[in-house]
Amino acid sequence: MVALMNGISLRVVHLWEKRDTPEAKQLFRYTMVSVVSTVVSFGVLALVFGVLHLWGQIGSTVFANVVATVPSYYLNRKWVWGKGGRSHLVKEIIPFWGMAAIGIVVSMGGAAIARHISIEHHLTHIEQTALVLVANVASFGVFWVLKFMLFNRLFHVHPLEELDELVEAA
Repeated sequence: MVALMNGISLRVVHLWEKRDTPEAKQLFRYTMVSVVSTVVSFGVLALVFGVLHLWGQIGSTVFANVVATVPSYYLNRKWVWGKGGRSHLVKEIIPFWGMAAIGIVVSMGGAAIARHISIEHHLTHIEQTALVLVANVASFGVFWVLKFMLFNRLFHVHPLEELDELVEAA
């Protein structure tokens, strides 16, 4: 346990020392876009499922995540990777939405599990809403690092090999 804590402490110190590097700033911006996307998804999901009862858990989850993907694309492209001009359909839009679709499919699985638990345990609508929101966040947490690596290649500011070399050199 002590060795684990020392390892974590060393990693935190290492990250703190690298906080002013371009890569750290990029990772921070990527994280903030994820926060914005989560807030948008949460808000839409809470509204369409929790308040308005428009659809069930799965339909509401899909809708909320599609809505949240739109600002995510533009914020990632412009703010995180500094890309301007028109988006490239094959090199940017299709891969981004492909990853988003995979995340949405996983979130559908989370929503289906939440629905099953809700039925099994006779949860109230408020409890169902909380469970669906938690399932949605957990589902997308799975793809966070994978998407960062893909988007870094997709928007091609620095090849991953260069980032590794820069981090190691610093």
